[in-house]
Amino acid sequence: MGLSRLAALHGVATSYSPSPDVTVSVPDDTVIAVLAALGVDAGTPADVRKCLAAAESRSRLLPPTVVVWAGEPLPPALAGLPPGSTVTVEPEPSDLPGHPAGRPPAPLSMRARAAAPAEPAPEAAPAPGAAPAWWIPPPHGVHRIHVRTPDNRRATATLVAAPPRLPQPPEGTHGFLVQLYSLLSARSWGMGDLGDLADLAAWAGRSVGSGFVQVNPLHAAVPGKPTDPSPYRPSSRRFPDPVHLHVESIPEYGHVRDRAALDDLRQDAAALSEAVLNKGALIDRDAVWELKRQALELVAQVPLTPGRRADYCDFLAEQGQALEDHALWCALAEVHGPDWHTWPEALRAPRSPGTARARSELLDRVDFHCRLAWLTAGQLAAAQRAAEDAGMGVGIVHDLAVGVHPAGADTWSQQEAFAHGMSVGAPPDAFNARGQDWGLPPWRPDVLAATGYAAYRGLLRGLLAHAGALRIDHVMGLFRLWWVPEGRPPTDGTYVAYDAEAMLAVLVLEAHRAGTSVVGEDLGTVAPGVREALARRGVLGTSVLWFERDWEGDGRPLAPEKWRRDCLATATTHDLPSTAARLTGDHVTLRHRLGLLTRSLEEELTADLTDTAEWLALLARLRMLPEGDGDEEAAVRAVHRFLHRTPARMTGVWLPDTVGDRRPQNLPGTWDQYPNWRLPIADPEGHPVTLEEITASPRLHGLMEVLRPRKPRTAPPGERRP
Repeated sequence: MGLSRLAALHGVATSYSPSPDVTVSVPDDTVIAVLAALGVDAGTPADVRKCLAAAESRSRLLPPTVVVWAGEPLPPALAGLPPGSTVTVEPEPSDLPGHPAGRPPAPLSMRARAAAPAEPAPEAAPAPGAAPAWWIPPPHGVHRIHVRTPDNRRATATLVAAPPRLPQPPEGTHGFLVQLYSLLSARSWGMGDLGDLADLAAWAGRSVGSGFVQVNPLHAAVPGKPTDPSPYRPSSRRFPDPVHLHVESIPEYGHVRDRAALDDLRQDAAALSEAVLNKGALIDRDAVWELKRQALELVAQVPLTPGRRADYCDFLAEQGQALEDHALWCALAEVHGPDWHTWPEALRAPRSPGTARARSELLDRVDFHCRLAWLTAGQLAAAQRAAEDAGMGVGIVHDLAVGVHPAGADTWSQQEAFAHGMSVGAPPDAFNARGQDWGLPPWRPDVLAATGYAAYRGLLRGLLAHAGALRIDHVMGLFRLWWVPEGRPPTDGTYVAYDAEAMLAVLVLEAHRAGTSVVGEDLGTVAPGVREALARRGVLGTSVLWFERDWEGDGRPLAPEKWRRDCLATATTHDLPSTAARLTGDHVTLRHRLGLLTRSLEEELTADLTDTAEWLALLARLRMLPEGDGDEEAAVRAVHRFLHRTPARMTGVWLPDTVGDRRPQNLPGTWDQYPNWRLPIADPEGHPVTLEEITASPRLHGLMEVLRPRKPRTAPPGERRP
């Protein structure tokens, strides 16, 4: 019982329910290991008693971080302060590094001291949903709150003052979902880039009336040969990867003196693209980066104009220490390798004297990597401007991965914020009896709270700076994550809780400042109340057609009018088969070929055919499939006609679906058995197609015709219009 009480005090679960009628106990060894990662020694019964006594004897006047929502009741931590307490709010400075630029800051001159009456009269009691009369609401922001009680107890905490809801996207908007690396144009250097993204957005907004383009995470990858190709296991989520740069669009490119060297690099890049597009080669991120790195080093030798220099200096000032640390990690990785755990001891801490010396010795390389971050941010901004100029109501939807690589820049520069020796994953469920281990160290919830969620705020601010919206992978991680101790199977993990109220408040605040919407990937096992809490704050969910069934009723496909409104509705995702593969059963034969089936091929094909037939029958009953059976293109159109019929705010079209691609970009459960994250978009026969060929495809235009904009309606207050 003592271990369970101690675990509960630190948000560590001692049991979990994979299904409503099943409860599984977590091994004590797992609980002890997780507590140790949180700085709590529970190795022996005596240690448990000691830590439990210390934890239960602590009495905090305020938690480390307090949340107030505009127009809503105060949290118990504030509403329950002793009568006569003095409360002082120290507003957030507007000149802090990283403070949102380009927008007038909220008035920050407030300095309120208010005493709660000892015995409030009944008629003076606050109305339901309102704050007490003594409370002076602070402006939206992250402030410091100081409390002094009549008996002279004092407390200071971070105060997150957030608006009640996120901005919402225009209703009934549609757009494309694409893995950017897979989208090669005639000018690409072996993989899709930010120039291609801007071009796709400009075309989609103008030619087919799209409101957004959603891309994979563009986070910085861990360098190495080979680089981990997964965009969901990055070195840093805070900064983008310069491999996505379109080199020729950099203003200094035209002033490089060594034109012969640039021409040679461009010829090599053209050969890379030719190999991918016409010779069956896979996308080779390492080869692309080697060519771009050489070109960028030539570009970096060109002096910046006064205006460009001023813009670069502003960028450095805005990004502050976070960028300097990231750039230093990149420079050190060039010398000592990409895993900072193997570096010389003196360099394994970002604030050590040895690291300070290395910072001076590698100053030129640090500046180079800072400049790459600046150039990439500029092209991200250009892509969003291209989307807006094309009339998109949302623009570029960026993707936030659930975590980072254990050897990367973020874990080096923010070591105290991560639970080392732990990995994020998923518990066993009906789809995976062995559970999942994603190899991503989790943030420590106690450190996040103690630091006012500074790392999380900086991460969101950077991602939202040039976004029209943000997709959050595994959005349930704002509430809890499955921690797996190092060296143990995923079945021996447990859930660790986060302060969802604070995580949501920071998200809503930063998205409100940026004027962006948020889409949460909430597929799979979701704890009770999570979807409702997200919806209350305006976070859209994700609904994938094949999973939308009446699970609480007859289990049949869910009629379009019964789908939820506040979601992004799609036919597939990067982790699932394309629509053509789903309709033909190709995805089953692929998994059979790779030895991934848990039943016989015949059984799997029968089950898959039954599932697909139910959906096709519903489409036929709804008169969405006038062409009848046997027409694959017509069936793909019917699926999207169905999605368009739902009340979903956003409808996403997987770009490979527009040309009949049958190959998934990622096949979960595989590593080297399948070329995950390395495939270009291809036609039904598997021949790669360029951006130019995609946009000219009759199949694409026939599909997009079914997604013509709905009749516009009057937007409620706070909702953005197309």
